[in-house]
Amino acid sequence: MSAVLGEELYAELDQRLAGVDRRLVVCYPGEVGGRQPVHTVYVPADRVTPDLPARYGAAALALLAEHDLAGLADELGFADAAAYERMLAKLAREPIEDLRVDVEDGYGHRPDDEEDAAVVGAAAALATGVAPPYWGLRFKSLEPATRRRGVRSLDLFVGAVLRHGPLPDGFVVTLPKVTSVDQVTATVVVCERLEEAHGLPEGRLRFELQIETPQSVLGADGTATVARMIHAAAGRCSGLHYGTYDYSAACGVAAAHQSMEHPAADHAKAVMQVAAAGTGVRLSDGSTNLLPVGDRAAVRRGWAEHLRLVRRSLERGFYQGWDLHPGQLPTRYLATYSFFRAALPAAAQRLRTYLDQSVTAVLDEPATAQALAAVIVRGLECGAIDDDEVAELTGSDRVALDRLMRRSPR
Repeated sequence: MSAVLGEELYAELDQRLAGVDRRLVVCYPGEVGGRQPVHTVYVPADRVTPDLPARYGAAALALLAEHDLAGLADELGFADAAAYERMLAKLAREPIEDLRVDVEDGYGHRPDDEEDAAVVGAAAALATGVAPPYWGLRFKSLEPATRRRGVRSLDLFVGAVLRHGPLPDGFVVTLPKVTSVDQVTATVVVCERLEEAHGLPEGRLRFELQIETPQSVLGADGTATVARMIHAAAGRCSGLHYGTYDYSAACGVAAAHQSMEHPAADHAKAVMQVAAAGTGVRLSDGSTNLLPVGDRAAVRRGWAEHLRLVRRSLERGFYQGWDLHPGQLPTRYLATYSFFRAALPAAAQRLRTYLDQSVTAVLDEPATAQALAAVIVRGLECGAIDDDEVAELTGSDRVALDRLMRRSPR
């Protein structure tokens, strides 16, 4: 039996769909290569010192020495000795992965000369000290009351960093309380002007968007504003960070019930997740304000809550979150390492079966194989598992896993 549709139709379809084909490639390039930090630590600008990461690591280890996280972890289902040892080593070696100098809510409103000095001092401290792999500035929003102050701080910060050398690879800035697509395009203009002024390559300055207003999730026209924001950023948007308490308050949630796991929070994050899918823009969950401070019972209560919430975020595909206190670092790493170590055996077995084309009770598709490879690669990149473990269980190397993930260059 012969086909009745000829080459003329195929050519017509290619012509009709050429535009959308190009747009899909540009707008949805896929997962970007490179490690994603497991957290962002926010520190007010006037508290940033050259030894800040080491101080945070020492404070976290001191808290562990005073209180029994290992016993609590066993009680809560995080009894993985290898994960615990890796957490201890991480706190000694690289306690902070991503640091954001804060001149927004964590810093407050102060005289201009004071904020100027804090911004310049923090930039110098990080540029000349032992900085984390990723760091940058959260400046004030582009709302009318804070617009000039926010842009000035960004201007001073970038200039101060460049006085001490080139921008580090992990440099990124954060735009908070974004409410409109126009604020995103305005931030693009600010980045362009800074690049021109400092002789930086086009596109060098990238920014995260803090999704902490209802308008950033759902616009007055009924559309998902956050999706439009990503594409209005002209390739400069590197991440979407959920703001737990501003968003909850703006939605009218009573203070006692504001949480990363409130239904309003889950809705906002689900919209963020769909908007970012395939774009290469990464996601971060927000923070909990229940800190591990005080007596033993209070510290353990804060740890238990943080362990649970970090695991919950990971289970929902949010592989990064905010940490606000040194005492949250142990539980961040323990929950993260435990999650990926627990996921490895089953993911590796299913991936090996898929690659071997074996017949089993579970029939995985290419998209599932991509997800299986992704969870293994994330575990490798964050330090939860090692290459030799993966090679033994999957029979594959890192190159093959990256290929399955279909990563695009950064």
